Amino acid sequence: MNTVHKISSKTLDLSTINDIVFQQKQIELSSEAIGKISKCREYLNAKMQEQDNPIYGINTGFGSLCNVKISKDKLTLLQENLVMSHACGIGDQVPKEVVKLMLLLKIQSLSYGHSGVQVETVERLVYFYNNDILPLVYTQGSLGASGDLAPLAHLALPLIGKGEVYYNDSICNSESVLKELNLNPIILQSKEGLALLNGTQFMSAYGIHLLIKSYKLSYMADLISSISLDAFDGRIEPFNELVHLVRPHNGQLKTAERIREFLEGSELINQEKTDVQDPYSFRCIPQVHGATKDTLAFVEKTFKTEINSVTDNPNVFVGEDKIISGGNFHGQPLALALDYLKIAMAELGNISERRIYQLVSGLRGLPTFLVNNPGLNSGFMIPQYTAASIVSANKQLATPASIDSIVSSNGQEDHVSMGANAATQAYTLIQNVERILAIELLNASQALNFRSPKLSSPLINSFLYSYREQVPFVKEDSIFHDKIKTSIHFIEDFCIENELLFD
Repeated sequence: MNTVHKISSKTLDLSTINDIVFQQKQIELSSEAIGKISKCREYLNAKMQEQDNPIYGINTGFGSLCNVKISKDKLTLLQENLVMSHACGIGDQVPKEVVKLMLLLKIQSLSYGHSGVQVETVERLVYFYNNDILPLVYTQGSLGASGDLAPLAHLALPLIGKGEVYYNDSICNSESVLKELNLNPIILQSKEGLALLNGTQFMSAYGIHLLIKSYKLSYMADLISSISLDAFDGRIEPFNELVHLVRPHNGQLKTAERIREFLEGSELINQEKTDVQDPYSFRCIPQVHGATKDTLAFVEKTFKTEINSVTDNPNVFVGEDKIISGGNFHGQPLALALDYLKIAMAELGNISERRIYQLVSGLRGLPTFLVNNPGLNSGFMIPQYTAASIVSANKQLATPASIDSIVSSNGQEDHVSMGANAATQAYTLIQNVERILAIELLNASQALNFRSPKLSSPLINSFLYSYREQVPFVKEDSIFHDKIKTSIHFIEDFCIENELLFD
């Protein structure tokens, strides 16, 4: 197994990133990437020698200060000042796994040779990545338009010996870590600070991290809903392929196929039914879960394009002898995609809670609140409350962030995407979906016990055998918090152990 991933012009996709992250691969710049970075830097150095005209961000101020020309002897100070002044992040610390993705995606974007950075600068980012020297980055501060300025400033600070990093499981001063490792701070050259700060790697890293998790939760939603369907004595007819071929949305077809596979061989699903129809939360699983799958495919396409792009400004085109100031740092494509992801994943939680509600309602021969002696025991009454509370919170989080914009930089930056807010909202929302699914699993497992001696499918029986070793049948009231937490960890571990991903 190759334990090193080479950064090159080869397309970086979700599966590759998943392999890099979960196999804990090291990364290195390919000779192709080094050549492109070097060629661009040499071109920029020559351009600075031969002309005095102002070039935005290279020998001028930034934002609304773009018309202020800076002398050549101040260009390093200009870039360092930029990094320090923009490190205005506040709020919670970005999770380490997201910070590490930020490093990877920033390296990838700089490797295309349109940013004017030194090879030494990119190599230092690679060193940070490989040695788990992870800058402290904060969740609040980016408008998602001039790039993720504040978060990326914090990502860049350790290059110049400023700020803090996670190192050896501690938060350390960057300067002391560099000294311990016998590393000198990087002396930033013209444009380098701007290249490091302009870009969408905060939004992109969150998006990639959440897409990987969302695909796994999509699979788990199908599996857990199959258990609920069998426990509710539901019908298999709505999952017949013929129904879905006459409305052939890809996600709908895939979901129906999955449910049929999960329930193959179930005694319960094949027994004679009393009820002619099931509620929508069971009958329409393919249509609802499938729509989320189709959304994930759209979001993946957007982020795949983004992480294989140059998103800083200005862009340097060596072959064309041009340096062009544009707007590739604007996060609008990501903001819309993240908002769409929020809405789609919230719906997985929404319909899951409805199945939870049906299971505890004393219907179809199941005891009220899924417990013996209801009244003396409250049973599974309050886990449904918890799920309902989380679903309501998700509805608030799913409100689109991208419909908002606030003018900044004295009107120069007069439309912003707010994609960074969408990213952090999505992080919380998708964690919440996992919690709702864990509650559904807890309920469905309990309900299925009341169908004994008839059994579900071999696949579901095997899955639940492992689950019940950790969360056994509830005979009388106990602390449900512990069972929900264990259920969440079970889902997380199952996804990792079975390498669930993007089918």
